[in-house]
Amino acid sequence: MEEVIKLDSVDSYNRFFGLETLHPLVSVVDLSKVTTSHPLHFTFNYGVYALFLKNTLCGDIRYGKQPYDYQEGTVASFAPGQVVTIDMKKGVVPSGYGLLFHPDLIKGTSLGQEIKQYSFFSYASNEALHLSEDEKSLFLDCLEKIKRELTYSVDKHSKRLISRNIQLLLDYCMRFYDRQFTTRSAVNKSLLVKFESLLDTYFSDNRAQTVGLPTVKYFAGEMCLSPNYFGDLIKKETGQTAQEYIQNKVIDLAKEMILGTDKTITQIAYELGFQYPQHFNRAFKKNAGYTPNEYRRMQDR
Repeated sequence: MEEVIKLDSVDSYNRFFGLETLHPLVSVVDLSKVTTSHPLHFTFNYGVYALFLKNTLCGDIRYGKQPYDYQEGTVASFAPGQVVTIDMKKGVVPSGYGLLFHPDLIKGTSLGQEIKQYSFFSYASNEALHLSEDEKSLFLDCLEKIKRELTYSVDKHSKRLISRNIQLLLDYCMRFYDRQFTTRSAVNKSLLVKFESLLDTYFSDNRAQTVGLPTVKYFAGEMCLSPNYFGDLIKKETGQTAQEYIQNKVIDLAKEMILGTDKTITQIAYELGFQYPQHFNRAFKKNAGYTPNEYRRMQDR
């Protein structure tokens, strides 16, 4: 069985690659300064947050079991708990810059409270951040500010200043990410069309009766996207969360079945994937303002 290297600290990453650790909870790394020899194939289980701006394509990366299709000038980002497998190309020297920081660094800070909003940390590989030359300069400038702070003696201001500079970098990455959404609008719209088609097929194939209500995770997997990225895409394009979009689709189908068939409410509930009719009644009333029976009686008047 393959050994998984647990990166439970910043120093454990630096020691693996022979890099200097200036601060126990945060490090700015220059990949061209790697000094240790290491295997061409290895797997990390990250216990820290990490962002890398790759200058060269030095090998293949898999996030979980998904290929991480990064390119030169791409920011790859990983979060605690993620498993990443690297297959280095023989003879290729790594080049790029990165930031690693431990979750303990941001506890009690504004960044600690807002870290979950930076959803690019959990994106599938084909949705890594692709930067323009100007964006690369901003990214590297933020890293330089963090690195400069690490050279000072630790004092009562250190934690706040470091975490704020990290937050500035992450805010820029969110801006770049939003720009990426805009430039890929046509692609996103085609994905939305595919999502709608998958939803229709889910019910026309009677999958709801055998598997249950459709989930965001299921459709994200069908479209080879992470659930977080898929959810952001749908929210950006429709103004609704993916879960809300699915629920509205279910209720629209329910309305058609209530008015267009003689099936009982219990039959309709089961066909739509509800395990219990009362759950269907609650969901329908929350969405439509009436119970299914009330909705049927209203239309019969």
